[in-house]
Amino acid sequence: MSKVAVISSNGRVARLVVEELVNRGYEVVGFGREAENASKAQSYVQKDLFDITADDIKDADVVVSAFGTWAPETLHLHVKVVNFLSDLLAGSDKRLVIVGGAGSLYMDKEHTLQLVETPDFPQEYYPLAKAQTDALDELRKRTDVKWTFVSPAADFQAEGERTGEYILAGDEFTVNSKGESIISYADYAIAFADEIEKGNHIQERISLVRK
Repeated sequence: MSKVAVISSNGRVARLVVEELVNRGYEVVGFGREAENASKAQSYVQKDLFDITADDIKDADVVVSAFGTWAPETLHLHVKVVNFLSDLLAGSDKRLVIVGGAGSLYMDKEHTLQLVETPDFPQEYYPLAKAQTDALDELRKRTDVKWTFVSPAADFQAEGERTGEYILAGDEFTVNSKGESIISYADYAIAFADEIEKGNHIQERISLVRK
């Protein structure tokens, strides 16, 4: 049985990822600041993210970061978190799989950040998308960490349908046959767990769109 540590496990996306992993037979330990384990992780550690040590995750084969923050004064933490976790895992065989964002941001041929103009991606979310892309840029500098950054589509629907199907893409902006950049939290969790199982995209960003 593989063991997975899920950091910030009480978040809405994280809870679905944990549930998906547990249903597939993984042993999951959740980490969070709250006293309550709101996820279905079999065990839970109440601890601030930046207090987590290598010993805390020594038994994990995969470390998931589901960290997220939206307040303008805390957006810089996206970069701080990936640097902290990368340093924690550097040189080990443990994989770092990150609940990413910025599904409608992509890098062009000149490796310049581009914002795709779609009705599904409000301009007010750009600072968050930019912060998450800055975090991705930090990851791309690391050759000593087995990381994967998993981005949702532009329209990331908390209450969306669980279809069990998705399109797996990379840095390029991708839409489905209806021209939509959309995915539900539920389908994202399925795809995220699939990536943990398969491990086909080490040191890559992947993106997910509903089929």
